[in-house]
Amino acid sequence: MEQLEYIKSILPFMLSGLELTVKIYFGTLLIALPIGVLAAVGKVSGPPILKKILYLYTWIWRGTPLLLQLFFVFFGLPVLGIKLSPLPAAIVTYSLNYGAYLTEIFRGGLESIDKGQYEASKALGMSYGQTMRRIIIPQTIRRVLPPTCSEAVNLVKDTPMLALLGMADLLRISNQIFTRDFNITSYVLAFIIYLIISSVLVKLFGNLEKKYSVYE
Repeated sequence: MEQLEYIKSILPFMLSGLELTVKIYFGTLLIALPIGVLAAVGKVSGPPILKKILYLYTWIWRGTPLLLQLFFVFFGLPVLGIKLSPLPAAIVTYSLNYGAYLTEIFRGGLESIDKGQYEASKALGMSYGQTMRRIIIPQTIRRVLPPTCSEAVNLVKDTPMLALLGMADLLRISNQIFTRDFNITSYVLAFIIYLIISSVLVKLFGNLEKKYSVYE
């Protein structure tokens, strides 16, 4: 009973940390997904100058550590006159980083579709937009879901880096409670919460894969 009362006493603090984690998570997805889709289309069928710009973007953001990018956006940009508070700085950094990875995932998915399907659609009188919407994109979604699921789970596990910007996310609060009470219960609860979130995401993407399997 004492342990149950202790869990009840620390749970509100931990849920406040979870709230920040959720904000960062959905804020990042809201921006990174459109970046990934648009940049992938630009890389596949855009003009050469756009392809070079997008190549530079994905090269930089995939080729450097997320932690360094966080430091650069939060501590480095103020030197150039651009100052962001911790939450916007974190969302911008995570969005650009995950947007770069999603760009390559979606580009690979688009390029995996047989070119004969483009030619067949054209022969049927479909426009480029109709071909993409009715033929290419549904098949691409099915193929990119597994790697996108991995990135979605990785994003959950990357959010504890927020602590380095002084933000009280779930793991930071768990650590503060442990330091205060010298009791590992907060770590166990954090472990369970992260595991539940990851499991829900895997289940969600699994259902989506079944839904889009009809396009294979």
